[in-house]
Amino acid sequence: MPALLPPSRRLVIRAPDDWHVHLRDGDMLRSVVGYTARQFRRAIVMPNLTPPVTTTAAAEGYRTRILNALDPGGTFEPLMTCYLTDDADPDEINRGFETGVFAACKLYPAHATTNADHGVTDVRRIYPVLERMQRLGMPLLLHGEVTDPAIDIFDREAVFIETIFSRIIADFPALRAVFEHITTADAVAFVESGGPNLAATITPHHLRLNRNAMFAGGLRPHAYCLPVAKRERHRLALRRAATSGSPKFFLGTDSAPHLIGQKESACGCAGIFNAPFAIESYAATFEEDGALDRLEGFASEHGPRFYGLPLNTTSIILERDPLVVPERLAGTSEGDLVPFHADETLPWRFLGPVSAG
Repeated sequence: MPALLPPSRRLVIRAPDDWHVHLRDGDMLRSVVGYTARQFRRAIVMPNLTPPVTTTAAAEGYRTRILNALDPGGTFEPLMTCYLTDDADPDEINRGFETGVFAACKLYPAHATTNADHGVTDVRRIYPVLERMQRLGMPLLLHGEVTDPAIDIFDREAVFIETIFSRIIADFPALRAVFEHITTADAVAFVESGGPNLAATITPHHLRLNRNAMFAGGLRPHAYCLPVAKRERHRLALRRAATSGSPKFFLGTDSAPHLIGQKESACGCAGIFNAPFAIESYAATFEEDGALDRLEGFASEHGPRFYGLPLNTTSIILERDPLVVPERLAGTSEGDLVPFHADETLPWRFLGPVSAG
């Protein structure tokens, strides 16, 4: 159980994991990976690089680059994922999973988000892969949106559930599936009504933003992500799910860094960079909803149990001390990054791991 220690107002919880993060590559990787490794013991790393991570060898190489970008002696463990394409090879995925390189496979509908050009055009094309994954017990992670331009962008998650996800669940009832970064009451209801093999991640920004945030006093590119934030009723449904204590919902930041110039442009990139202050953001939400005692389950227990991994044995400390989030953080030689909650004050501050002494 988490421990809230008066009078210092320090909250001690089991070390958390991030079950959905974008670490990018190259200079950007070296700039951002430390923020995730600082707060989280493990992270499911998204494979949508250029080119995408589709083979065991590519995942091994990417994992090496991640670890090389960190200070030596750390304990952070990147968990690698395979990017599914129309011609994905079941044998290659089998090999990657059984050798411990792949923790899961990621389904991006083609053109759904950043670097998803190689994504799946028709889910029936990957049925041989899904059948193999079901036999292996290998999790499928889904970006749950249709990409038909005729479908309103605010309806694409709900339509995905109706036309694609429900079909996958019906055809592969034993497949372990994670509905990633859910944004709607429809998704909450779908996950709650499913069996124990179905779960979902929820981001810190979808717990705090509704779609008005993108238009508050003008266009706000740093509030733009995919899936986009929805109506207030959906945000409230997500908060109820996250703070409910249900093991079906767990932490996944979907932290997605883009340089300021890439966000503030005529065609700004989708993504919110929340890694630097993610656990503080979640703590603020859980406190507002009177559920701080359930933060540890959401952040540190539900995810590893779903993935069949051991719980972390170390702990972290959060202190109730106002934290002013900076307007920007250093990015690469080409520009800086704007963090989620920029220029806001959060009530909780991450202090670090509990000292062994």
